[in-house]
Amino acid sequence: MTSARRLVGLAGAATAAYGVWVRPRLLRWGATDAELHGPFPHPEVVPDGRRSGTMAVTIDAPPDQVWPWLLQIGWDRAGWYSWDHLDNAGRPSAREVHAEWQDLAVGDRLRFWAPGAGVLDSYEVAVVEPHRFLGLYGLSDLQGHLLDPGRPRPSVYVEGLWGFRLEEVPGGGTRLVSSGYQTLRPRWLERFFYEWVLAPVVWVMTSRMLAVIKRNVEGAARRTPALAT
Repeated sequence: MTSARRLVGLAGAATAAYGVWVRPRLLRWGATDAELHGPFPHPEVVPDGRRSGTMAVTIDAPPDQVWPWLLQIGWDRAGWYSWDHLDNAGRPSAREVHAEWQDLAVGDRLRFWAPGAGVLDSYEVAVVEPHRFLGLYGLSDLQGHLLDPGRPRPSVYVEGLWGFRLEEVPGGGTRLVSSGYQTLRPRWLERFFYEWVLAPVVWVMTSRMLAVIKRNVEGAARRTPALAT
């Protein structure tokens, strides 16, 4: 009985520590207070959505050099620049810009992973504002079956906008901010799933993605002058 109480106490303490110290940091990796609490573009895409976590990185290159790397994301394109064994079926993400993947338009679909992989197995391109913002939209049931946004929502679904905002900073660099809006029904499941289950997963994948984009863009920027001389 004493051991059981001790285990319960430890579990409670771990849960409290995660809620107070860990989760808030996961939900704002690299982001400033202004980026975390300020407005983020296109909330109208998910009208009843809540703001998702915000992650950000500063890249030592202008937005027009960052933008091509975002345009080519997708499982069936350049990959997601994250942990490829987890989200790209083990195939390495691109290490260079590919001209054949630079034509991206609203309404295009980007595979999240292999077909049938699960919830939101593909995204629809919802917003394309060159050099400023890219927004990906997903609406599905919890088995990954895509739903028609023009029809009434069922009682159980997940919906979200995953956005990437680019802002030029003094010195010619770029602030790349990833955030968005999300909703899940039934409502009682929403907070538990997004804050307690999904938050660490998103942090693992998105922090890696932003770091790899930064590495790739800055590496390409360093190589370009050398190739030109």
